[in-house]
Amino acid sequence: MASENGYANSGEYITHHLQNLQVCRDDAGEWVFGKCPGEFWALNVDSMFWSILLGLIFLFLFRVVAKKPSASKPGRWQAFVEIIVELVDGAVKETFHGKSKLIAPLALTVFVWVFLMNLMDLVPVDWVPLFSEKVLHLPYMKIVPTTDVNITFGMSLSVFVLIIFYTIKNKGIGGFIAELTLHPIAPPLKGPGIIAAPFIIAFNFILESVALLAKPLSLSLRLFGNLFAGELIFILIAIIGYFQLPLHFGWAVFHVLIITLQAYIFMMLTIVYLSLASEKH
Repeated sequence: MASENGYANSGEYITHHLQNLQVCRDDAGEWVFGKCPGEFWALNVDSMFWSILLGLIFLFLFRVVAKKPSASKPGRWQAFVEIIVELVDGAVKETFHGKSKLIAPLALTVFVWVFLMNLMDLVPVDWVPLFSEKVLHLPYMKIVPTTDVNITFGMSLSVFVLIIFYTIKNKGIGGFIAELTLHPIAPPLKGPGIIAAPFIIAFNFILESVALLAKPLSLSLRLFGNLFAGELIFILIAIIGYFQLPLHFGWAVFHVLIITLQAYIFMMLTIVYLSLASEKH
């Protein structure tokens, strides 16, 4: 399959399919496509395009149901949307113990948007790259945004900002600082042991800071790692050629579970982290 599509070897085929379409400024100050190896400020245009497009598709499809719901004769799409909304609403009610009108819509958006981005991994790996190269004359095109760590890390950073916001909102600046310095080991504030208090506070701060920063890091890398590995397996299967169909179908069926589970895990961890940030004790 690699040689048939004009690649010198399998390594070149894999490298091409794992490369993002990037745009950056060259030495002359001009914007260029596909010539940004190692450029820190390069933008992955394909990841941005597909993630925004899928987000707009999600908004459109759910808005259709929200605009004209039918209680007497609900259609199949309305019934499907209601199942998803009830699933997310139940997860929020069971997990989130604070009070916020943002959490349920946020959880629904996270789940459906991440699922749609993951779902692009089921598109045959050669279709879109070949179309973009032959028709659009674009050298690269990756269509699975969640295989780009910039996308997954960007979403996790948004959740991280909300964690900080809800923590300060519900516990105040003092409560936020206390969480980082007075736990898990309570420093002695009276008696001779007060001498050790600064060391205990410093130890708590290091420990809790690592735990806090691990939340967005784990969110982003878990999603990225699973989807990147899935995409790589699809590419390796495609190298076989026309004998790939049974393997491709089997992995695709199994991968449906992975893409759904990863979207659900990202949503649940988001709810859990925001719930912990909203608890006042």
